[in-house]
Amino acid sequence: MDGHHLARGGGRSTRYRLVGQPAQPVIGARFSRIAYAAAHVVADPLAMTDPWSHPAVDWERTMAFRRHLWRLGFRIAEAMDTSQRGMGFDWTNARELIRRSIAEARTIEGADLASGAGTDHLAAGAARTLDDVIAAYQEQFGFIEGLGGKAIMMASRALAAVAKGPDDYISVYDRILSQASGKVILHWLGDMFDPALKAYWGSPDFDTALDTVIAVIESHAGKVEGIKISLLDAGKEGALRNRLPEGVVMFTGDDFNYPELIAGDGERHSHALLGIFDAIAPVANAALAKLADGDRAGYDALMAATVPLSRKIFEAPTEYYKAGIVFMAWLNGHQDHFSMVGGMQSARGICHYADVFRLADQAGLLADPELAVARMKSLCAVAGV
Repeated sequence: MDGHHLARGGGRSTRYRLVGQPAQPVIGARFSRIAYAAAHVVADPLAMTDPWSHPAVDWERTMAFRRHLWRLGFRIAEAMDTSQRGMGFDWTNARELIRRSIAEARTIEGADLASGAGTDHLAAGAARTLDDVIAAYQEQFGFIEGLGGKAIMMASRALAAVAKGPDDYISVYDRILSQASGKVILHWLGDMFDPALKAYWGSPDFDTALDTVIAVIESHAGKVEGIKISLLDAGKEGALRNRLPEGVVMFTGDDFNYPELIAGDGERHSHALLGIFDAIAPVANAALAKLADGDRAGYDALMAATVPLSRKIFEAPTEYYKAGIVFMAWLNGHQDHFSMVGGMQSARGICHYADVFRLADQAGLLADPELAVARMKSLCAVAGV
């Protein structure tokens, strides 16, 4: 902040002076990469009498944020991990979010989205068999595709709990993909995002899991648009990308290494389905526009400034990254409060938020610096800084 105190570790504070210039996105830009932004939901703090068990959503502000992302040229990955699926945001709310977003997209020229289909309406331990998991996936796929939407097949905690090995994963994915009415995006989410997904695909060994994923995709290449991988490991993403059948695309979910994965190595590149795009949309828009124009240096310069911010937001425990995403939306005026579904804003401390503030400024991601400073001051005051 401009000469004002920000929290630091060790119970201390330090003065900070703004240095960044707000990014200038390119409205109407055409990208050379498919770019999905996994969007957060805006809570309604005045309606939440019991935030942990009865979340309330501000639907007007939630839809307004999606219009903001569409305006900047992004597709929406709806009702995904970023919206706190499995962390306070239940299937009842997700279903309403998907319904509203699909309807909203139809009113906006060029707007596109895909929606998460999982098994999270099952209570923990409720799935005893693979058929229970299949039925749960079928319910959510049926809802999304019944509205004319595209499904993202989310990784399933229930499947991870009941599967005994790779063949069980293949059986479930075969069944769901065979029945899907349209093309599906698969999602490989690592246990750093959700500890319940450890050893997904039936093995803790990456190469064994990779063989299982490729077997599923090759059997249903006509039904799989692409796969998102979120393991925060560029080498593992490259290994999967190199083995994808023709016509199946890679969507990076690597919030640490996304700039080089999207740019590619000259032979192959990743498209994107990223939670960090929610927070860095103005800069990512300008960078992707430069990449489409063949300006790799301009792309690199813009994206490089966002990486320290993303790594801070997604630092361990990574599953709480949503707090930093919503914090950024509050700083930038997309919502009037810093409250989250389930009170998740408490998952990070004031020093974390101070670091996010500094890095957002340095990346040009404080759209209205005066507003951001005022809001950061208020948060610091609440924390006793």
